[in-house]
Amino acid sequence: MDPLNAEDPVTIGPFRLIGRLGVGGMGRVFLARSAGGRTVAVKVVHAELAAQDEFRRRFAREVAALERVGGTGTAPVLGSDTGAELPWVAVGYVPGPSLRTVVGDDYGPLPSDSVRTLASGLARALVHVHAAGLVHRDLKPSNVLLTVDGPKIIDFGIARAVDTVTDGGLTSTGAVVGSPGFMSPEQVRGEKLTPASDVFCLGSVLAYAATGRTPFGGTDSGVHATMFRIAHDEPDLTDLAPELSGLIRACLAKDPARRPSATELVDTLQVTEPWLPADLLARLGRHAAQLLETEAEATTAPPREPAAAPDPAPTAPTPRRRRRGLTAALTALAVAGAAALGYLAWQGTGGGTGGPDGKGRGTGSSASARPAGIVPAAFLGAWEGVLRGAADAPYETSRIEIGQGAAGSRTAVYTHVTGERLCIGRAVLLSATDSELVLGEAEITASVPAQRCTPAARQTLRLRANDVVEWSSGVAKSTFQRARTGAAVVPAALLGTWNQVPLGGVAPPEPDRWVNRLTVSQGPVGAPLVRVEQSYPRTDSNGDNTSENVHCTATALVAAAGPLLVVGPQTRDPDSWDPDCVEDGSTNLRIVRYQGKDRLLVYGMSADGEPGEYQRG
Repeated sequence: MDPLNAEDPVTIGPFRLIGRLGVGGMGRVFLARSAGGRTVAVKVVHAELAAQDEFRRRFAREVAALERVGGTGTAPVLGSDTGAELPWVAVGYVPGPSLRTVVGDDYGPLPSDSVRTLASGLARALVHVHAAGLVHRDLKPSNVLLTVDGPKIIDFGIARAVDTVTDGGLTSTGAVVGSPGFMSPEQVRGEKLTPASDVFCLGSVLAYAATGRTPFGGTDSGVHATMFRIAHDEPDLTDLAPELSGLIRACLAKDPARRPSATELVDTLQVTEPWLPADLLARLGRHAAQLLETEAEATTAPPREPAAAPDPAPTAPTPRRRRRGLTAALTALAVAGAAALGYLAWQGTGGGTGGPDGKGRGTGSSASARPAGIVPAAFLGAWEGVLRGAADAPYETSRIEIGQGAAGSRTAVYTHVTGERLCIGRAVLLSATDSELVLGEAEITASVPAQRCTPAARQTLRLRANDVVEWSSGVAKSTFQRARTGAAVVPAALLGTWNQVPLGGVAPPEPDRWVNRLTVSQGPVGAPLVRVEQSYPRTDSNGDNTSENVHCTATALVAAAGPLLVVGPQTRDPDSWDPDCVEDGSTNLRIVRYQGKDRLLVYGMSADGEPGEYQRG
């Protein structure tokens, strides 16, 4: 926690500020106290967002929904003013470390009785979340805090009201949300989410709590591979105690209809007291008290310079339990404990990103007993190339993302795009040397349009330089370059909403009836990150405009993120798709400067032609 600075307020609403916890993309977060002495975390929206009416409306709706949850098993909303010049919300402060910190850094996997009680407590919290009309959508170990009294769910930064969700695992702009290792199959596929999605995520959290490992593997082999395993593979529940197997497997059913509801879990699970091992409970109480003493000192201490961050501790080479930094974790927890804000994630102020739900260290118990991989480090990552056309005018492209794995494992995810279709598949690793990697039999995991893809043939990659491989498959050859990978591949310049520039700069008749809007969101390759919305007058048999409008909404999967953003064919939104609408094929997007401003050019990949031209909305 840092001291308040000159531009920070002294009070917000009825709360007296103690210090600054962090600054994220959506606002500032402060530690504060109520008049009665209760410790709270207060979030204040940035001025530029407060100036947006739509943000204010959604902020108010989500805060109101979270207030209905009532704080049972969650960090409660204790006050808010969504109509203030700078809207704010105050949530309860939770004095406990995250499940990720306890299992991954300090203690190790929890006993079976503790896991069952954890399941009951989290299910009880989800009952109240779902009854309030919300789906949490990001339940993971770093969003579960452990206290002496039981677990608490935090970080509703990407929660959505069930009755307003139409795009499942996506935001209103089409961005994938959630943490790759702890998403549900329907979330991975971008389908509409129901409370059953949270139950699947709960199953993954419980498996992690019991074994120290994620049931579908970490993201070291690539986000794409992890998401594929969630959608298609059975969970790896090695080392899971038999008495927990039925519970966790039921939660991890691929079919949402086959999962138990949160209410059913509460009704059937037995709880134990005390719910955690005695030594762990003692440490939780001791460190919570130390943290409160630290807060008390912060109320009287003179201003100070922010302390330099300590060097990261080395990862332990063995599976022994480590007793590092619960105090530091609890201090950082103030940021995570504040994370019950509705509508948008507060970047930079949430729970930890290390360990299984993000990149970073893990314990020996987190290190799976999977076979060692044979892929040389030089090949790991993503590679992209043009198979037909030119780098600035592609008609056919391919991308291969290679993760670590043993011979025979499906460790490579490929994405192939032509003007008319997009194919995603997973290929078997046949062999690997320092200079050559060979992929064999493949299976299709996604096809747009449906059932239009055939599995890729044998593929060979030969290393030519640090960032260049020669790709071949049969008689086809190309040069692939190293490409972006991970959960955020889209260049920042492309992000946002763009409106089409009228042809020739001349607005059509009745211009208010014509909409051609394109929204580009952040996320991984293979996700539906491009959303197209069109509306225009319907015409009669004579070609004259009628009083009705045609409405068309579609999304498209990102297929490559090199110099150009390559996007597959559009997939219609069934809730907003008129019979007169026409789906477009694959496109590629780029930015140019025109009269000192960015213009987005959208080129079709079927034939040469003039691009669609868009300006920021």
